[in-house]
Amino acid sequence: MTHHRGKETKNLGVLILAAGEGTRMESSLPKVLHQVGGRPMLFYTLRLANALKPQAIGVVVGHEADRVKAAVDGMVKECGVNRPVQFIHQKKALGSGNAVLESVPFLKRFKTVVVLCGDTPLLTYESIYALVHSHEGQKGQVTLLTARLANPKGYGRIVRSPLGEVQRIVEESVGSPRELTINEINSGAYCFELDALMQGLKEIGQKGPKKEHFLTDILEIIRARGGKVNAYVSQVPEEVLGVNSRIQLAAAERITNRRMLERLMLSGVTILDPHSTHVDADVEIGQDSVIYPSTILRGKTKIGRMCRIGPFTYMYDAQIGNECEIRISQLDTCRVLEKSQIGPFSNIRPESVIGPRARVGNFTEIKASRVGFGTKVNHLSYIGDAEIYEDVNIGAGTITCNYDGKAKHKTTIGAKAFVGSNVNLIAPVKIGRGAKIAAGSTVTEDVPDQALAIARARQVNKT
Repeated sequence: MTHHRGKETKNLGVLILAAGEGTRMESSLPKVLHQVGGRPMLFYTLRLANALKPQAIGVVVGHEADRVKAAVDGMVKECGVNRPVQFIHQKKALGSGNAVLESVPFLKRFKTVVVLCGDTPLLTYESIYALVHSHEGQKGQVTLLTARLANPKGYGRIVRSPLGEVQRIVEESVGSPRELTINEINSGAYCFELDALMQGLKEIGQKGPKKEHFLTDILEIIRARGGKVNAYVSQVPEEVLGVNSRIQLAAAERITNRRMLERLMLSGVTILDPHSTHVDADVEIGQDSVIYPSTILRGKTKIGRMCRIGPFTYMYDAQIGNECEIRISQLDTCRVLEKSQIGPFSNIRPESVIGPRARVGNFTEIKASRVGFGTKVNHLSYIGDAEIYEDVNIGAGTITCNYDGKAKHKTTIGAKAFVGSNVNLIAPVKIGRGAKIAAGSTVTEDVPDQALAIARARQVNKT
């Protein structure tokens, strides 16, 4: 097998184990679909497998198989997987060895097989590439990825000979006191020569009350037959941490978030307080932007250059242009064009486009609307299903009454119009270019260009 970055790796297959129920997660959602960094854990393993350029990728499914398959199909499209993906159904949850055993028809096509777990979202491409490269160089029958942890509790320990050769993996539950002092642990990632793997699968025994087959037992079988078991020790120990509980899920989230923030800071983004800032894995931020404390950026949010974001700001799938300022606000699936200002306490809802050079101020909600160039919606307003052209002033307390109880209707406001405070615009309605609406008006009919609309009763003072 010859491995070249960027080229298909001949005779290499990747098998991802994703059949587990994850009972310790206490969830109706399959374990591998729990999210880290805004993506299902399995997404990271699938992307990693694809980056190795194998001939094909196998995904072992079991618990909630149809749900996992549908999610994988979505991931394949979304992250650009260009290797063939084949599903293998593990009929009964009888351990990792059984999962690989069920995959034999898929595995037979390859000379070398990389086995990965779907619940290890922190693995890096560098380490898995190095694992495969090390396997090639040492010409053994199996190479496993290991790491040395300060606290190895909960993981299988790597027992080595006095000469440093890998002898076996001891599960914590059956390890001797001396073996439990070992801090080198098994990551669950392996690179096998197929012949040795097939022989091991034939001889693997059943363990425990459930009569399970464990993949780790194959290593001793390979050694007993004169095979060579090697290990590649990860340079990034945290990457081997698996997720079996919500506590471990939170730990993986923290590590992923730290990695994302470091990547952004190295690219020229200022993060004033990384400990209170959260970004998902797909977030992009331009150079010289500043992220203030207690800001959460989720989904595919994309922020331009020289922006000021936060504090206390939440965004999901928002697209922000260059030189924007957004303070103490919530934005969801919307676009804010360059040099616009949002907040404080603004709520920009889906399908809204703000700007450029627009201003949406305190306690204002924008929903499915276009707020044009230089337009100001400064205070205490609701703008829904509206098209507002350039240089419009929307006074405090303006409401577009877009819903009649059955359907939503559109409000159109022409360029350079002036809408006074406390105005109700009963949609569908059109306000002409340069028109003026007197404060306190309830407008039910279209207003022509340059006209003044006064829709309120004459004041009467009684004594």
